[in-house]
Amino acid sequence: MKTLLVRYKLLPERVEENERLVRAVFERLTASRPSGVRYATFKAADGLTFFHLARIEAPSGANPLAELEEFKAFTARIAERCAEPPVTTVLEEVGAYAVFQP
Repeated sequence: MKTLLVRYKLLPERVEENERLVRAVFERLTASRPSGVRYATFKAADGLTFFHLARIEAPSGANPLAELEEFKAFTARIAERCAEPPVTTVLEEVGAYAVFQP
């Protein structure tokens, strides 16, 4: 099991596009319900900084998100949308309460 946090800051004129692409990913996840992944996206109060929190639970360690066409579309040109590029941090859980429960 691996938990990842991705943070990036968008150019103001690209926020709406980014949110549309993120929503498409969640629509696909809701429709296909892949196992082995838990995923959430948050926007900071500045309206430009986004955080993606993912827990990859697939026994193989493969990320089911990477197989989704909508996720591929989201990640394909993310650098063009960013004022600060994505930074990925692998997290080690110290404690949690009901964060990743269905």
